[in-house]
Amino acid sequence: MRVVNMVTGAAKGVGSAVGIRTGTEEPRYEVHATTHGLEVRRYGRRIAAETTVHGDEERARDVGFRRLAGYIFGSNRGKSTIAMTAPVSQAGASDDSSVIRFFMPAKWAMEDLPDPEDRSVELVEIHDETMAVLQFSGDRSRAAVAERTAELLRTLEATEWLATGPPVAWFYDPPWTVPFRRRNEVAVPVAAR
Repeated sequence: MRVVNMVTGAAKGVGSAVGIRTGTEEPRYEVHATTHGLEVRRYGRRIAAETTVHGDEERARDVGFRRLAGYIFGSNRGKSTIAMTAPVSQAGASDDSSVIRFFMPAKWAMEDLPDPEDRSVELVEIHDETMAVLQFSGDRSRAAVAERTAELLRTLEATEWLATGPPVAWFYDPPWTVPFRRRNEVAVPVAAR
């Protein structure tokens, strides 16, 4: 049994390096429309663990990831392990900081999630929302995300959709994934014009 687990773990590790995603839960959504290379998705209510990190975006992603990984891997009042999901979410805040989020698996209700031990981690409920999404692979540096976000907002201008909130970046793969196989997305909440 131990050999089977080791082989399975090794296969998943190799798979993640080339962008093969197996068994990682993602928030459910319905595609409401596709237009100009964008998907307009309708997401239901979700719960996330989030943390705010000051400093540049790449450092914030790293520090935030470690804080949130600590929470889901047992640094919580119940010493519970919570499954990793995708994507990791990153949104800019107004004060040169980023809000990093891990979405909780759908089976968890807010009242059943253990409280974080780290006071910089909090649990939040995200209400239903409609998001315009642009998918891209490759580089996920600050410049690359800014370029794709600008492309998303420019593209929206030619559609029936109007941005109603700040953009967010979603990263589905670990950093060691071959860049051209990475699934990255930028998204913005929208409403029909």
